[in-house]
Amino acid sequence: MYETLASVDWARLQFAVTALYHFLFVPLTLGLSFIVAIMETLYVRSGDEKWKRITRFWMTLFAINFAIGVATGIIMEFEFGTNWSNYSWFVGDIFGAPLAVEGILAFFMESTFFAVMFFGWDKVGKGF
Repeated sequence: MYETLASVDWARLQFAVTALYHFLFVPLTLGLSFIVAIMETLYVRSGDEKWKRITRFWMTLFAINFAIGVATGIIMEFEFGTNWSNYSWFVGDIFGAPLAVEGILAFFMESTFFAVMFFGWDKVGKGF
């Protein structure tokens, strides 16, 4: 079977596997962010240390999922240019600008909020 696969088939398989992992971890990360926000709200409102420990535990899993989602997203962006260069050239005027904005803006926003969430735990007030 593998002897008959052309380059385009390998490119499709590579992109499919990357997209599979990306579409698995990104929704899981979005769901975990909602759950972590609820648990942290419960901690802030009640002041119970139990909710703080639970929130910190789930934030660790959130960080792992987030990192995998970012990594697969970056790989997918490079695969657009390497595996589908003719497609990227054809739709580059329309597809390139939003992809570049997403790549730059999302990176800085995610990095900022990620840093506040993880490294500002004892430095940022509860009302923030």
